[in-house]
Amino acid sequence: METAITIEEINFLANIPDELHTPMLRVANGLHQRAKHSKEKVFLTLVKMLSNPKKYAFSKNKVTNLAKAVYDRQKNGANISLTDAGKELLFNEEAVLTLSEKESQPKNAFSLREDKLDYAVFGKEHIEEGALAQMETAVSLPISIAGALMPDAHQGYGLPIGGVLATEADKVIPFAVGVDIACRMCMSVFNLPAEYLNRESHLLKKVLLENTKFGMGGETARKFDDSVMDRPEWQSSKIVKGLKDKAYRQLGSSGTGNHFVEWGIVDVFEDDALLMLPKGSYLSLLSHSGSRGFGGNVANHFSKLAMQKTVLPKQAAHLAWLDLNTQEGQEYWIAMNLAGEYASANHHEIHNKIAKEL
Repeated sequence: METAITIEEINFLANIPDELHTPMLRVANGLHQRAKHSKEKVFLTLVKMLSNPKKYAFSKNKVTNLAKAVYDRQKNGANISLTDAGKELLFNEEAVLTLSEKESQPKNAFSLREDKLDYAVFGKEHIEEGALAQMETAVSLPISIAGALMPDAHQGYGLPIGGVLATEADKVIPFAVGVDIACRMCMSVFNLPAEYLNRESHLLKKVLLENTKFGMGGETARKFDDSVMDRPEWQSSKIVKGLKDKAYRQLGSSGTGNHFVEWGIVDVFEDDALLMLPKGSYLSLLSHSGSRGFGGNVANHFSKLAMQKTVLPKQAAHLAWLDLNTQEGQEYWIAMNLAGEYASANHHEIHNKIAKEL
């Protein structure tokens, strides 16, 4: 008997109103238990439908009636949206489908170790059970050496967000590195008084919106410094070469999700020789983003490849690794580090353009 899909599993992927719980479970378990779809495939079907219910509501498919119910409630103002986990599943659908296809004929299969490693947990009282369970799985990998959970840790895909895992030196886990490779923050402090923020708010908003681009797939026309695109690593592999043009078009954009560029105020409480700032309050600019579509596509491609090369038990499937002594391992390592350089250049592009305009 197949284990039934629960509403907790669905709520992990999407925010669903209570009145949709019953029809959602009926459809999900119908696909899982009667149509014999794996849980991964059912979850993927649901997040694809929830990302565009109108499309599924007006076409003939296995979730048409459910999609109509979702679409009708959205039109009436209901908040139905994917969680970060649901968005990540949608983004990495190829990797999930590959897992389902490979389950019947695993190659290079590995078992989890029984002697799980001890690992540090900081602020355990603040960490949800799902994150703790994921970390237990992560430290059970045969390649794991050490691990830790930070106080803000929460459940992710494979490794918890806020989880740290050390592995054997020649192994790398694409999903543990993350989908948004090298996501980071950057701050500029301007020699302008804090009052400028309120006094010139209209100008600051205009300068910001004219010098970066928000939203999925956002691109920019003007470049301040595109020298990162001259790096020889762009010729390192077919996947990287194929993404170079897209990376150039998106250089200086901010993306979507929890990424932002914001004006604010920095208070310096005493003269700071390192920052070369005297005591005072200053106008500042803070940005948060990663390696954009380039990093996302690299992560998606190599996560899929890792799941083909390293087959693990279902609960650990997203922790599949690549061996750095192989060609695909080296290609990922080069692409991952290039994504880090690109993410840094992307922040500097935004900050330099805004500073010049200001």
